Amino acid sequence: MDLLAVELAWWQQTGIRVFAALVAVLLPAGTLVYLYLFKMMSFMQSRLGPMEAGPYGSLQLLAEVGKWIQKEDIVPAKADRWVFMAAPFVVLMSTFLLVLVVPWGPDAWFVDVNTGIYLALAVASISVIGILMAGWSSANKYSLLGGLRAAGQLIAYELPMVLAVLGVVIQAGTLNMNKIVLAQADGEIFGWGGIGNPYILTQFVGFLIFFIAIQAELTQTPFDMPIAESELVSGYMTEYSGIKFLLFFIGEFATAGVFSAIAAVLFLGGWYVPGIDPTSNIFNVIGPLILMGKILLVSALIFWVRFTYPRFREDQLQELAWKYLIPLALVNIVATGVLKVVF
Repeated sequence: MDLLAVELAWWQQTGIRVFAALVAVLLPAGTLVYLYLFKMMSFMQSRLGPMEAGPYGSLQLLAEVGKWIQKEDIVPAKADRWVFMAAPFVVLMSTFLLVLVVPWGPDAWFVDVNTGIYLALAVASISVIGILMAGWSSANKYSLLGGLRAAGQLIAYELPMVLAVLGVVIQAGTLNMNKIVLAQADGEIFGWGGIGNPYILTQFVGFLIFFIAIQAELTQTPFDMPIAESELVSGYMTEYSGIKFLLFFIGEFATAGVFSAIAAVLFLGGWYVPGIDPTSNIFNVIGPLILMGKILLVSALIFWVRFTYPRFREDQLQELAWKYLIPLALVNIVATGVLKVVF
């Protein structure tokens, strides 16, 4: 990055970073839609899925995007026009802010701040504001109920998500995302450092809590009460059409990719694989590919749960967060702190 700072003007560096951020958000999102929504779900339901647009249906996503761009963009007569129009951009902005803190290699990052995971958890909350804006401004009772459900759900599951991350932070001794990767790469398991110490081994309880929390944050089944078609038509998105609906759709799958990336960094060693010096420049080249592979692995679990389990009731959802996940996360923090001091 220092070399780029010497050779490139500020606007050139900014342009490259904006383009890279777009790729880092949209490429995983498109991959998840095709692999899991179009294909994995189809195979789980004993059908082929899209097959006509491109080889093996590979261009179906482009066809869907083109269709939604061409659709009429309707704003309900009684809606608060400006809030209604701004809501999907607020939700999508949260995703772009999240991807900024994800490291893709030793020197391949957008921002490298010492409070990286804290920043990620903070900006993840912005999506709640966008969803509330969408639900309230639509002037639709189903949209309002969906927005309120989403707000209650996201607020409830942010706490176990933060508490799950604390175990990793205690063990790594840092909030910096890149240093968390290096701590796993340089770690040892009972004195053996052959594979480092990926925290999914020592923080499996934290990973499980984090995984459930991101499933709820994404409003994916079994936590899809805010958009329950059988009850709320489509929840806070009911009145949206055209490109604004497309933005919500992109935001959903892009956020799934970014949360999977954060989980991979925290628990699976991020861009690192054993057998190579973690400070080697080779990771600036292969690191993004390694991290992408781990993103697909975590995302496969997310969508497998989505396509398998039925929807919770609202009381069951809140009970799971407050009675089980939060106490379990607190126990994990205490156990991690004690073991950190002892060993």
